[in-house]
Amino acid sequence: MKKIKFKKVLATGTVLAAGIALTACSGAKQNGGGSNKKSSASVALITDTAGVDDHSFNQSGWEGMVAYGKSQGLKRGTNGYQYFASSSASDFTPNINQAVAAGYKTIFGVGYSLKGAIASAAKKHTDKNFVIIDDVIKGQKNVASANFKSQDASYMAGVVAARTTKTNVVGFIGGVHGHIVDLFDAGFAKGVQDTAKKMGKKITILNQYVGSFTAADKEKSIAKAMFAKKADVIFHASGSAGQGLFSEAKSVNEELPANSSKKVWVIGVDSDQSNLGKYKSKDGKKSNLCLTSVMTGVNVAVKDIATKAAKGKFPGGKQLVYGLKNNGVYLTRGYVADSIWKQAQTARSQILAGKISVPSHPSK
Repeated sequence: MKKIKFKKVLATGTVLAAGIALTACSGAKQNGGGSNKKSSASVALITDTAGVDDHSFNQSGWEGMVAYGKSQGLKRGTNGYQYFASSSASDFTPNINQAVAAGYKTIFGVGYSLKGAIASAAKKHTDKNFVIIDDVIKGQKNVASANFKSQDASYMAGVVAARTTKTNVVGFIGGVHGHIVDLFDAGFAKGVQDTAKKMGKKITILNQYVGSFTAADKEKSIAKAMFAKKADVIFHASGSAGQGLFSEAKSVNEELPANSSKKVWVIGVDSDQSNLGKYKSKDGKKSNLCLTSVMTGVNVAVKDIATKAAKGKFPGGKQLVYGLKNNGVYLTRGYVADSIWKQAQTARSQILAGKISVPSHPSK
């Protein structure tokens, strides 16, 4: 059986920013939406700098909060549910303070970049519940930590990529090096590796980091170079910078017939990014290049924790981990071929059964 060639290419440079007709909130203008009576069930979400419409973590978290609000009969606004958008890290603490002053009982910080601000606010406001998404805050009884086994769904994405590629070259584009992106990187590489061994194939993985979660132009350049090196499936875990990957993939595919064997694919991240994969082929046909998306159930976590808090069972001081079992992570059906989808689901079953061990850090 042939060994797999792993090609690591490190770089500095650019997971997506596109819109969902939501208006960013700030200050006293956030209290519209009607009256609510369940102040103990009220929740607020503080975004990171990518905004609430990032087609990624923030958007997923907000969707979970909206779903929670509907399930509780709450309206958007005071004593209900609301988000506070951050345009820079300097907005984190002011936004948290606004949420506290507005009376929201449970406050979510989306993304590890809010860890410090959430930890500090929790110490000052012990009567409030705080949640950090994608990191861990220890030793604070009014803080719950929510994390995801993203490596497992990324492994499944690796299975799909390895069985889809026609060139035997695939790519991974990360945002910024760190524990969270490591999960995606490691899981994907292992999935490609294991699948290639089973198939007796030699697969090259091009691996590059943007050095940012927002620099879409840099990611576009990275993607262009990867496509030039014959990659035909690229998975990104790079925040809103991933818009650059989708843009470059469209540029390639728009010059090809819809059914071309040279078509390139993108694997999205965190939320279903298929809407970003829409394009029109050279022969005028509507098509889509988003093969599948590795879903991170921020919406699942937000709704779950908010519901627990509303019932007086806020999991303060605990670390909650969401994985394949509770749909905390999963793959979208997307445009994966039926036979390949079955292989991905087999991998899922084997991971859950403990027959496949997925690493959380990339091999050196």
